Amino acid sequence: MHDSSGSPLSLDALVHTTLFHRFALDAAECTTFAATLPGAAFPLLSQGDHPILGTPCWFLHPCESAAAVDEIMRELGAGDDEQRWLETWFMVLGSVPSSSPRPEPPTGSLNGTLKTFTAPQLGTAALKHALAASKVDPALVEELYFGNVVQAGVGQSPARQVALNSGLSTSSDATTINKVCASGMKSVILAAQSIQLGDRSVVAAGGMESMSNAPFLIPRANPSFGKFTAIDSLENDGLWDVYNNQAMGNCGESAAVKQSISREAQDAHAIESYKRAERAWASGAFEAEIVPITVKGKKGDTIVKEDEEYKRVIYEKVPSLRSAFKQGGSITAANSSPLSDGASALILMSAEKAKALGITPLAKIVSYADAGVEPIDFPIAPTIALPKALEKANLTVSDISLFEINEAFSVVVRIAEQVLSIDPAKINVNGGAVALGHAIGSSGARIIVSLVHALKSGQYGAAGVCNGGGAASAIVIQKL
Repeated sequence: MHDSSGSPLSLDALVHTTLFHRFALDAAECTTFAATLPGAAFPLLSQGDHPILGTPCWFLHPCESAAAVDEIMRELGAGDDEQRWLETWFMVLGSVPSSSPRPEPPTGSLNGTLKTFTAPQLGTAALKHALAASKVDPALVEELYFGNVVQAGVGQSPARQVALNSGLSTSSDATTINKVCASGMKSVILAAQSIQLGDRSVVAAGGMESMSNAPFLIPRANPSFGKFTAIDSLENDGLWDVYNNQAMGNCGESAAVKQSISREAQDAHAIESYKRAERAWASGAFEAEIVPITVKGKKGDTIVKEDEEYKRVIYEKVPSLRSAFKQGGSITAANSSPLSDGASALILMSAEKAKALGITPLAKIVSYADAGVEPIDFPIAPTIALPKALEKANLTVSDISLFEINEAFSVVVRIAEQVLSIDPAKINVNGGAVALGHAIGSSGARIIVSLVHALKSGQYGAAGVCNGGGAASAIVIQKL
């Protein structure tokens, strides 16, 4: 969770998840799991080193998707019911193992440290800190836009929950935005438009996601006899291309082929993203945008104050990882963004209101733009949206000191570098979503916050984020 205030703000609760590569269980889970498996499925279990962590753990048979699980089960002679049953187990129990209790802050993994927080609770923590750090009275905020993608089970009007729980007046308005991965950025754009139109003078914006709490869905009209199939809302509502009926990673594979982006280029980018994040944390670069969050537990409270995904990579294993989405593909668990829980918040106001309140803003919004492409080409969409935003600002790529381009997959950034002729040294200077995680409702706002803090006074920065369905949003800012 991040803000724009110049003081620490939240956590991007980060996790390495092997959702599309392979699932790992710790020894205790494995023993319980094995005892309940259909007899034919037991050969799926094996023991070895985790492909990213390098720690000993149990594995289920490597699989690229639910379809691959079906194929494995058919080979073993399992029936349809057993296939569906095992698929559900894969999704429910698939988590990265923890070798032993550690003194450092825990990783907020999928079904991990932050699983007890709902998306609105994370959003509330982010917004409360943004308000406090910027010294803005919550009663002054007239409107709130907040991104949230997987909303099943979150409760009525998630953005309104954040507004009221953060102390905003009941007379304020709140709107939840779903533009998939661009939700957070679109929220900021809508907030800016509200101010530019003269409708509001102080607006809060941001995004939130608790991917750990995404429920399984069961059709209300159940069959009169027999079993039914549960649908994973995280995959269905957030990670699935409904137009081509495939995982978003398959769209990334298509884009990599179209733009001739090699596996080696993607792996090199991923490694650099992790290294930049490591250097940024070591230098204190994130201190201005991260705030600790307290997790209550049976053995006492735990304070999570650092993104830990960047510590989990083993660089020498990256080139040897299996492709995650298709046989012989180039996208892997390492060069994809890990699923995450987190939130981001920013406070926007008119220049006149800031002057009246005696507040010195960190940056100003210069321009913004959206773009649409074919759904399968969504990783290419930022190369359309960014030039549109630059043109509106009467700027060129060479005028931009730093770029933040969301790393849904490394291929997205590699394509932007190639198509827009951007110096890689200017993009995601403190690491991106591959190393920092991708809480899909939040990331579009998070990269704006990171850009604000990375820029120096007077410099221009541009941020872009692609989103499912074949689109992207972009924004140009100037540090004040």
